[in-house]
Amino acid sequence: MKKLFLFAVIITLSFSCNKKVAQEAKPVQEEPKPRVVGGDSDAHGCKGSAGYTWSIVKKECVRLFEVGTQLAHAEDGKTYSTVAYVIFEGDKAELFLDNTENETIILERKSEGDSWTKGDYELIPWKGYVLKKAGKIIYTGI
Repeated sequence: MKKLFLFAVIITLSFSCNKKVAQEAKPVQEEPKPRVVGGDSDAHGCKGSAGYTWSIVKKECVRLFEVGTQLAHAEDGKTYSTVAYVIFEGDKAELFLDNTENETIILERKSEGDSWTKGDYELIPWKGYVLKKAGKIIYTGI
């Protein structure tokens, strides 16, 4: 009788351990969240994935490469692969630099023919445009 009881206990334990091991072996898989195409709108409703960004002076979503004036990086006479964009509206120029992380700089001018300024930035209309920061040329463009 003892052998039968011991045998029953061993079989019961082996089945319960087998079930537990089988449960632990299954990895828990989370369902991936579906990506919504065009679901990356910013606070203004501009879709960055489509190349749009908010322009303060235009008061609308714009594609800089379509409406902006491109300036090439020209610091120290070296060649860089960065660009800046400027959007003009009246006496204001909105400056989009590659290092300002979605922040723009609004430059203003007093009258026609003057340069646009704000702080230590100055955008000069000369053979295209020259952007200076603290008196040093950082970008040029047509």
